[in-house]
Amino acid sequence: MTRQTRDATPDPRPASASARAYEWISTAILTGVFHEGQFLDEVELSHAVGTSRTPVREALHRLQAERFIDILPRRGAQVRTISARELHEVYATRFVIESHAFEEIIAHRKTLPEAATTVADELFTAGQKRSWYDVAQCDQRLHSLLVAHAGNQVMSELYDSLQPRQVRLAVRTISTAPERLSTIHSEHLDIIRHLNAGDLTAAVITLRQHLDRIPSLMRTFSE
Repeated sequence: MTRQTRDATPDPRPASASARAYEWISTAILTGVFHEGQFLDEVELSHAVGTSRTPVREALHRLQAERFIDILPRRGAQVRTISARELHEVYATRFVIESHAFEEIIAHRKTLPEAATTVADELFTAGQKRSWYDVAQCDQRLHSLLVAHAGNQVMSELYDSLQPRQVRLAVRTISTAPERLSTIHSEHLDIIRHLNAGDLTAAVITLRQHLDRIPSLMRTFSE
């Protein structure tokens, strides 16, 4: 779950038990197998992942740090509920970071890599298959690619720290309003086109429209 495109060559090193537990649990949360507010049992998780409780416990602490879950005293791990306020704050933060990245891209005349359009098209294809988790992952990859292209490593790291919440929000919103798929695809292509044309105003306006449509779905989130 990184910003960079994964190498086609398989990694010969087996994933650690903790890493396997992390991937299994995080994917289950992102895909809705575990719902918001649900408590997670370490014993059940260890059986599901096929490992002991220690790697599961390590994975849960990592998931807490990445704000997938809360670990409550004497109650255990609970999947975090994303509130309407948090949704607004995440998207407001995204706009600040992404619009600044657009300024840098255009100021330095940086043509976007072809991968941007490729990922945008992959998102649309995944949406046609109603693979909402894949849609969310493609959306994160595309926007992260744009931010990274600005060349500010610290800004990229800050942006990528939002990834767990971004993917969860994207899964929730696109599955709630799948009719937006064509609009999302068009907006992505428009942003790419405006950036390559050096039109900062149009790129930022399109980004604002792209992110501001989410409040219409706010009733699906708790306050």
